[in-house]
Amino acid sequence: MYKLISIVKITFVETLRQPVYAVIIAAALLLFLISPSLSMYTMDDDNKLLREIGLSTLFLTSLFVAIFSAAGAVSTEMENKTILTVLTKPVQRPIFILAKFLGVVAAVALAHYLCTIALLMTIRHGVLETASDTHDWTVVGSAAAVAVATLLLSTFFNYAYDWKFTSTAVVVAAILATLTLVFLALIDRDWQFNPAKNGITRLDIYGSVLLFLAAVVIAAIAVALSTRFNIVVTLSACIGVFLLGLISDYVFGRFAGTHLWAQAGRFLVPDLQVFWISDAIYEGSAVPFRYILISASYALCYTVGILAVAVALFQRRQVA
Repeated sequence: MYKLISIVKITFVETLRQPVYAVIIAAALLLFLISPSLSMYTMDDDNKLLREIGLSTLFLTSLFVAIFSAAGAVSTEMENKTILTVLTKPVQRPIFILAKFLGVVAAVALAHYLCTIALLMTIRHGVLETASDTHDWTVVGSAAAVAVATLLLSTFFNYAYDWKFTSTAVVVAAILATLTLVFLALIDRDWQFNPAKNGITRLDIYGSVLLFLAAVVIAAIAVALSTRFNIVVTLSACIGVFLLGLISDYVFGRFAGTHLWAQAGRFLVPDLQVFWISDAIYEGSAVPFRYILISASYALCYTVGILAVAVALFQRRQVA
């Protein structure tokens, strides 16, 4: 267990220190910032489009963080020959694969959590649909305070303690954003104590949880592929699986009753539409908690199966 936890911590820290990790999060936060302006020109309810844009941004952010982080989790260790040092400790290969996966998932969870708070703040602000609508200055002021405080604190820690700026900024932003979310959950747009009008709905929370489950599945696939292939092949294959998973019902589902290849494809390729609730947003229908449990069970079973394949592939891999 000590070896497992140690590798998880190292993988988590290494993932946070990758430049692409901070770049993806920064790009997502920028998209959240401008999404109210992008969704104000519909002929229907603009806030429904705002939710869909926000969830799409969250979906892509978590998936790309998972793909880029997990793709190099094992293959980079092999290319740098650092895996020889780890396995001679000795560390059993199944423990190594599991620890790498858990470290990547922890990093994905942090990025997903931070972007989820940004999504909730964006939805709380809403779209200015008419000329009489005003900005939610509670949200705007809170977001500005978090951004300025994160920049100042990260700069201070980088200068005083030589902490890496980007990884420190992500952690500091997550902590400050948590405090801000608590504040916004209690204070309304008129700066009054009014938790009933905090703009946070169960549907938004459920949507975020489901998208995180999708990112976990993709991370497991990336870890499995990285045991045999280099980072370029792993990235390409994961993006292909992601795109195919979005249209799994169309490609495999309609032929599954009559064709064996379609049955195999539907079984092997994860159905990522399970984790997407765009239809519920537009129809205004509720998503029962039972659906979350069923989706979580599907993600868990698929992830365990993929990790078992990853362990089997890595057991016979020559690392010398």
